[in-house]
Amino acid sequence: MKSYKKLGFSQEETKEVVETLNKLLANLQVHYQKLRNFHWNVEGKDFFELHEQFEQEYDAVKLRIDEVAERIRVFGHKPLSTMSSYLEVAEIEEVGTDLSATDMVKEVIADYEILLSFMVDAITAAEEIDDSATEDLITGYVKSTELRHWMFSAWIKN
Repeated sequence: MKSYKKLGFSQEETKEVVETLNKLLANLQVHYQKLRNFHWNVEGKDFFELHEQFEQEYDAVKLRIDEVAERIRVFGHKPLSTMSSYLEVAEIEEVGTDLSATDMVKEVIADYEILLSFMVDAITAAEEIDDSATEDLITGYVKSTELRHWMFSAWIKN
């Protein structure tokens, strides 16, 4: 029986890449919702600055969510797509609405570190099957996430 291939990769070859992308997707979704929460609920002297920064962040994450889900579809798989499945898979956890601005930024920094670990997992899985497109996509995310991690870490030193 002939094995079906999608874009030169078999379902078996892409299994690990898709699994790592789904884990990244789940964490991005929870992170996205946290950023929305923080955008809506930040208070205090840093309101204007952080309100804008959280919006900038969730806009960027929204694009990543779509790109990761579409990359999964490129391989002929379906991405996770329910909040319950995201919460079940994600290491990033929801938080309430009563955090201080500083605690919100600390949460974002911690989320970046979790996201970076899942990005590295996805890159590693992509490298194993010579999937340069996924590797390139996620490497771009690593670069921008590291930059934003540094920026928020610098802000927290105030």
